[in-house]
Amino acid sequence: MQRIMLRAKLHRVTVTEADLEYEGSCGIDEDLLDAADMREFEKIELYNINNGERFSTYIIKAARGSGAISLNGAAARKALVGDLVIICTYGSMSEADAKIFIPKIILVNEKNKIKEIKKITL
Repeated sequence: MQRIMLRAKLHRVTVTEADLEYEGSCGIDEDLLDAADMREFEKIELYNINNGERFSTYIIKAARGSGAISLNGAAARKALVGDLVIICTYGSMSEADAKIFIPKIILVNEKNKIKEIKKITL
């Protein structure tokens, strides 16, 4: 049996841009992508803390060190600039891998700079 498990989470990042005219996606600062082991064009689930919206899209790279979290196209209707969101990736794992896998949890400050990489122990 395969389980769908949390792989990585960017916790309480602040939306910095919303562009309805862009063709779609979520731009994420490359520093955050590297820390969370997320990849460009990977599917993500987003959870808006301010309004409860839950939606999915895919990642595009934003400039390294910019702190950018941009919602583009239809996703721009799901959050306002300044909203706090949680961005997650999930992966399919065997039962054995799911028992030992530790997701990457990235905590940020108000400028979307890495504050802590949370250490989870089993």
